[in-house]
Amino acid sequence: MQNFDDLDFYQSLGFRCGLEVHRQLATERKLFCRCPVKDYSQHFDAEILRHMRPTLSELGEYDPCALMEFKTKKQIIYRLNRETVCTYEMDDAPPFALNREALEKALVIAMMLKLNLVDELHVARKQYLDGSIPTGFQRTLILGVNGYIMVGGRRVGIRQLGLEEDACRLVSDIGHKRTFMTDRLSIPLIEIVTEADARTPNEARAIANEIRKLCHLSGLVRTGAGRVRQDVNVSIRGGARAEIKGVPSIRQIPKLAHYEAIRQKALLELKEIALVRGLDEKAFECEPFLVTEQVIRMGHPVLSKECAKGGIGCALRFPKCAGLFAFPVGPTRRFADEVADRVRVIACLDKMPNIAHSDEITIRGGVFEEIMRITGAREADLVVVVAGPEEDVKTAIEEIKTRMKEMLVGVPPETRRALPTGETEFERLLPGPQRMYPDTDLPPVVLKTEDFTRAREQKPEDLQTVVQRLKALGLSDQQVDNLIIKDRVKLFEEASKVVKLRPTILAYLLGDYLDLLVRKYPGHQVTKEMLRKLFGKEDAVTTRQKEAALMLEKAMALQGAQDGGEA
Repeated sequence: MQNFDDLDFYQSLGFRCGLEVHRQLATERKLFCRCPVKDYSQHFDAEILRHMRPTLSELGEYDPCALMEFKTKKQIIYRLNRETVCTYEMDDAPPFALNREALEKALVIAMMLKLNLVDELHVARKQYLDGSIPTGFQRTLILGVNGYIMVGGRRVGIRQLGLEEDACRLVSDIGHKRTFMTDRLSIPLIEIVTEADARTPNEARAIANEIRKLCHLSGLVRTGAGRVRQDVNVSIRGGARAEIKGVPSIRQIPKLAHYEAIRQKALLELKEIALVRGLDEKAFECEPFLVTEQVIRMGHPVLSKECAKGGIGCALRFPKCAGLFAFPVGPTRRFADEVADRVRVIACLDKMPNIAHSDEITIRGGVFEEIMRITGAREADLVVVVAGPEEDVKTAIEEIKTRMKEMLVGVPPETRRALPTGETEFERLLPGPQRMYPDTDLPPVVLKTEDFTRAREQKPEDLQTVVQRLKALGLSDQQVDNLIIKDRVKLFEEASKVVKLRPTILAYLLGDYLDLLVRKYPGHQVTKEMLRKLFGKEDAVTTRQKEAALMLEKAMALQGAQDGGEA
């Protein structure tokens, strides 16, 4: 089993990792309109259809990620709930003034991160053509830069904190149709960007956990599923930044970061193999061969059916590339999967497996040998077959050739999506600076002295101070984390003043056992007064953990019975 703390191993790779942590702020209204922030719902009152087109930057350039999304020819469906969206979200009305409640809360967290705060905020537009924002861009602004947090005795840089609007929730993405719910759209969101200071995958997890504790300690963020996401940026020496998007659980970070490093190492090795074989970009400028009839007879579970219902089949021959598609880039993935990902995402041929190739021993023989003869392939060559609607196949052919050319570069900069195995798959090209441009609808926001004073007054104690105080009571690291992450530090410290239980037992009750009771008795709460009545007498000093847990459960059950009787 891989040791995700093996500093020597990861330093030998030149491993670097940074995070982008996204947290929704606990506000009543959205960021640039007055729609209320509510819990997510599947209910919708209407649907609208949009198509996205890229726009030129101020320097007359297109963002490569935007161009890639445009090639997918997606129909974007938005499901609208009249209670949570208005004409602003649908780009039919200009933005309202910036939500000052969101700004104040973001300023507090920026101070907690020891950032250098700006005194004039400029709203920018960040282009998104995946359809997750109906306008095609996200409004965002930077509040502070060059901060830091302490993690395991090390200073970890915080590059910046941004305040921006959240995107839609994805419902489905099938073929050329992508559907979103809009209830999450425009909820105020902070983005905390760290420097690439994590030296190992476990350090990346520790940094994410420290930021999570800091956000919970602030009391200013929304909690629960769908309200927090991490993007994990990984590279190794000679590789390129890969951004693993939308990681919902901190527990996933070490495995994802590790396997991304291993993938990049494998791609660099594959590059060397290709160069040794004398391959260059000209080797991949091949013309496709029409093999529709042969694909139908091939009996492929996907490609043959696509041809049989009116599609076409095409084959590409890549000289001196035999074996490259079988090259492993992870525990369960081969280079062929890297190519198939591009076909799935950009050509929208998403019924898998969407390609067949001569490195698959199981498909050799019979009809596939005939396809190889048609292409003029030799044993040293690689033949790739793709099938589907004609326009999609044309797109797929170009993407296959593009990805083969990128093999000569090594590691292409990409945005990737997490898989259950801890590996990742291609999601889109990595956006460039061309996607950002100034917003012309909103004036700058000038921060005054009273804005900073008010934020400073709301700023809680330093996280390290709270942690040290709790650990001085004998609490373990896990108990401290539980109390902070579950927003129970205040209850613990207030109860500590009125109960005689040992602090470790009280921490167990509130940090661990209370979760079980909340599920068992929904709607009922443990209060300081309840704890005082149960454990406020001197004899509670000798109460054991199991006995204390039973006493608390009986009190919760009695509270439930009383509430039921009153009802």
